[in-house]
Amino acid sequence: MSSEPCGRIGMSNFSITFALEYVENTMSQKVLLNEKEVNIILHRLACQLIEKHSDFSNTILVGLQPRGKYLVDRLTQLLASDYNISNPQVGYLDITFYRDDFRRSNKVLEASATEMDFIVEGKNVVFIDDVLYTGRSIRAALTAIQSYGRPKSIELLILIDRRFSRHLPIQPDYRGRQVDAIDDEKVIVNWKETQGEDAVYLIKQ
Repeated sequence: MSSEPCGRIGMSNFSITFALEYVENTMSQKVLLNEKEVNIILHRLACQLIEKHSDFSNTILVGLQPRGKYLVDRLTQLLASDYNISNPQVGYLDITFYRDDFRRSNKVLEASATEMDFIVEGKNVVFIDDVLYTGRSIRAALTAIQSYGRPKSIELLILIDRRFSRHLPIQPDYRGRQVDAIDDEKVIVNWKETQGEDAVYLIKQ
């Protein structure tokens, strides 16, 4: 009577061990940026923005939802705390249903909130996102921003630029780091606010 449950437990443990070994063998993780390096890059990007936009009186920083929100928030915190620029205009733009591939997805898409309580007519707009991959999100943002006026100029600030993955001729004006990642590799950006750490990982699947 006792041998059957023991046999089942043994098989279960074997299956779990095999599954864990399979995951470890099929996925590898590399640290691209640690907390110190992320902090250095954020300061450099903030300084580059100041060099170009001075007091930001005619500039709007637009974080592309959902991931660009965290980056634009961190940059505005730095501008205020370290560079005495306390009130740049900041917005959050959702581009989910402006993408040219959203109808091709089999999963249900969930849009994030757009918070744009101003028009951008005649303003210098800086799109801010964590990773530049195919460029399709940026193309969608260029379409979405037209609902809020005609900007004087539009620039792009990116934390990580995956330079070998572009589908469209889109390049950043400000970049934190350029990464040579292939299609079966994924760049993951973690923020203290959501994952408890500032770090960037390259994961091979």
